Amino acid sequence: MSKAKHLLRLIRKTNDCCPMHSQNYGLSNSHVRKEYALEMACSSIRYGPGVTEEVGMDFENMGAKKIAVITDKNLAVLPPVIKAVQAIEKCGLQYEVFDNVRVEPTDSSFIECIEFARKANPDAFLAIGGGSVMDTAKAANLYNAYPDADFLDFVNAPVGRGLPVTKTLSPLIAIPTTAGTGSETTGVSVFDYEPLKAKTGIANRAIRPTLGIVDPENILTMPERVTAYSGFDVLCHAIESYTALPYTERGPAPENPKFRPAYQGSNPLSDVWSRHACYITAKYFKRAVKDPEDYEARQNMHLASAMAGVGFGNAGVHLCHGLSYSISGLNREYRAENYPKEKKLIPHGLSVCITAPAVFAATADSSLDRHAEIAEILGGKPVRKEDAGKALPEVLREYLHDLDVPDGLGALGYSDEDIPNLVAGALPQKRVLCISPIDASAEPIAEIYAKSMKNY
Repeated sequence: MSKAKHLLRLIRKTNDCCPMHSQNYGLSNSHVRKEYALEMACSSIRYGPGVTEEVGMDFENMGAKKIAVITDKNLAVLPPVIKAVQAIEKCGLQYEVFDNVRVEPTDSSFIECIEFARKANPDAFLAIGGGSVMDTAKAANLYNAYPDADFLDFVNAPVGRGLPVTKTLSPLIAIPTTAGTGSETTGVSVFDYEPLKAKTGIANRAIRPTLGIVDPENILTMPERVTAYSGFDVLCHAIESYTALPYTERGPAPENPKFRPAYQGSNPLSDVWSRHACYITAKYFKRAVKDPEDYEARQNMHLASAMAGVGFGNAGVHLCHGLSYSISGLNREYRAENYPKEKKLIPHGLSVCITAPAVFAATADSSLDRHAEIAEILGGKPVRKEDAGKALPEVLREYLHDLDVPDGLGALGYSDEDIPNLVAGALPQKRVLCISPIDASAEPIAEIYAKSMKNY
């Protein structure tokens, strides 16, 4: 059986997990009790230049005795990790370092770190790095608390079993070294599931970091392409969460609060964070990419990342992210500048933003006022509500072009012949497609991929 057919079989088996976007869309939803409550949950955040040096005292204050330090080989010899380890040593605490995190992690790289954690037996975790490092640390912390669990137990359905997390995990402090993922604020951990060549993840509030330390000194050496693609991740987090299906339209409402999803749909609390992240991004994003010495711009993009993380960590993301996972997972030969050259890689932020013009052209009618508002914020000029479907995609194309993003999926090595496999890889992303503001079945997804083959 081909991977595409296997994915489609999984989708059919779990089709009723999201009544808002099942094949019975519009027929049986009147009988579903929709959501009536929202829940705001995020990590504590500490922001300021030099706050990395406080992390040893944080663990000491938590009563930790042994810390598992999770990072990657590049960062292991750079100032963010060196400062953090020195802070731990200064407080006389024990630690072990795992520095083999993979950029764009996989199930096998997650399992390697989980096995390290189970052997090291720490009582606290420290993640220093980008989203890949923080997501890996979240998984290690989770499965360390469940030594007998099968890896798929907590992975999102339909790929995994999506079991609830009922244990209290060890403290996890996250120190981001990129301004993009916002993973220091969320209960989401994403990876490539190699058997299906598809991205999936673990989404549960229990895995979010105890504390996120946002130190702008840690992003001063971030390469130009990493700055660009992580910034587009910030931007898409903010826009997707602001334009997601309203939380009161999501259904069915959970029978028990512990089953309320982390991704709830757009809501008044998330809106504040997502909208403000758009304002900051509009002012500082291009400056941060074009001038690595612009400390003010990089500092503010670091803040925007955390703010968008609070927004999407509770509202969720939808089509840009849902469609991105097969784009990165099915990559044949593309290698991105400023990323490890030894591996084929479409960076997460690139895979997300490449479909953004087509996505927001498709979703505009679902909330013309919100799409127009974002177009006005990003473009810096008034936008009539009825023009939102053209204005926001046009503004996004300008950002993509100005910041040298490859011209559509075609520039990443894809063609129209790849669309069926791209669609098959996107459809299992139920946790995000369930809060799409439009029908997220195969046909509209295929149309977005087709329109994203060329953006300029």
